[in-house]
Amino acid sequence: MCGIVGVVSQVPVNQLIYDALLLLQHRGQDAAGIVTQQGRKFFMHKAKGMVRDVFRTRNMRALPGNCGLGQVRYPTAGNAYSEEEAQPFYVNAPFGLVLVHNGNLTNAHALKQELFQTDHRHINTESDSEVLLNVLAHELEKVTRGISLKPADVFAAVRGVHSRVKGSYAVVALIAGHGLVAFRDPHGIRPLCLGRSDQGVMVASESVTLEGTGYELERDLKPGEAVFVDLQGRVQFEQCCDHASHKPCIFEYVYLARPDSVLDGISVYQARLNLGTSLAKRVVSTVPPNEIDVVIPIPESSRPSAMELAQLLGLPYREGFVKNRYVGRTFIMPGQGVRKKSVRQKLNVIASEFKGRNVLLVDDSIVRGTTSREIVQMARDAGARKVYLASAAPPVRYPNVYGIDMPTPDELVAHNRTVEEIRESIGCDALIYQDVDAMKQAIGSLNPELAGFDASCFDGVYVTGDITLDDIARMNAGRDQAEEGEEDTSRLALPNAQTA
Repeated sequence: MCGIVGVVSQVPVNQLIYDALLLLQHRGQDAAGIVTQQGRKFFMHKAKGMVRDVFRTRNMRALPGNCGLGQVRYPTAGNAYSEEEAQPFYVNAPFGLVLVHNGNLTNAHALKQELFQTDHRHINTESDSEVLLNVLAHELEKVTRGISLKPADVFAAVRGVHSRVKGSYAVVALIAGHGLVAFRDPHGIRPLCLGRSDQGVMVASESVTLEGTGYELERDLKPGEAVFVDLQGRVQFEQCCDHASHKPCIFEYVYLARPDSVLDGISVYQARLNLGTSLAKRVVSTVPPNEIDVVIPIPESSRPSAMELAQLLGLPYREGFVKNRYVGRTFIMPGQGVRKKSVRQKLNVIASEFKGRNVLLVDDSIVRGTTSREIVQMARDAGARKVYLASAAPPVRYPNVYGIDMPTPDELVAHNRTVEEIRESIGCDALIYQDVDAMKQAIGSLNPELAGFDASCFDGVYVTGDITLDDIARMNAGRDQAEEGEEDTSRLALPNAQTA
């Protein structure tokens, strides 16, 4: 999961892209980068860290031009600690290309071999985004031979990318002297939308980026679709895949996206309200409401679900945790040791809301269980009589291979465990999970035109249809194990219907 943005404008875009990346900061906190174009020359600055730390006044002054792109990075492939793997990536032929990518290629290893042996292209990092850039560059060179460029050539190159690349990818790229191209994978797993203003055109991961910078959302890119924006701001769309099927990642609505965004026609906030409605039914069947004194959300993504649940059950809703906004999101912090240390730095309790009460804590999801375990203990330390825990999402039982940092089975508290075993591990008095089908219905009802969702981390069904146990083991082996040590994938078991 990363955040990406691209702009073609009538005025300088350096400040605009910086502001856009601030609105996408929740999607990645490891590194940030911006590239702009003036004439046929690219100007780039990227480094590890938050947006506000990476870009200083001198860096912004060195980013001239009326078009550009940017990314905030949350690493799921490659080396999480390498500054070289911060995006954007650049290649000089054909024309000159820079690219930012949100997602995860599931066949990056095979593509890297193809690029070296057949396409004679060199990959200098472990990042799958560099692989994707070189595939795009090779396909573009095939159709143009480096001589001239028409929009039809760009769309033909994207068709070539779709035929070779597997996995999830939302992409924005600049072609020197020509314009901007953006496209989504044939399942639309990762989000990408387009908006306009009087000054130009913007594409971004989330609609909140457009609205927060003065652009009006026009529409989401369709799965398999590409858009080309020339340097004058003229826009052309084309469907570049004959077998597209729209199945976005459901975890975007559960946790990843900002609540004020609209993704693929679905309000993230409304989706979380709906999850609270269906979760309330599960709570009633497990813990009688008269045994609950208060409903308390675990900040911040769970608030809409917790408020809706409390209202439906007629229970008081209280804020029992105060969040330190200057500590990053614990779910996306690389390294389990860092996560454990950060929980109590990130949250502090309001003891009066817990003392002598039976509290129902509501979280958006439970992934590794580390944070949940700490928070339950914090509630007990604050004087809670009983601590019940409800998750607005179902148990995360399977690795995610499409760009969310949950690929190792042993990291998942629900993998190969019953709900009772998970409850004992976390230490709460009762544990209530959302139902998988209820989750899909709660969110899917907001846009019946969707073909479904990628919910692979919950149900083990991988929408690209090409994921095997060996693939997951290889991806795990390629991760940076500096914090975790080697992981055992031998206990991973996918359901019989492991492909869609």
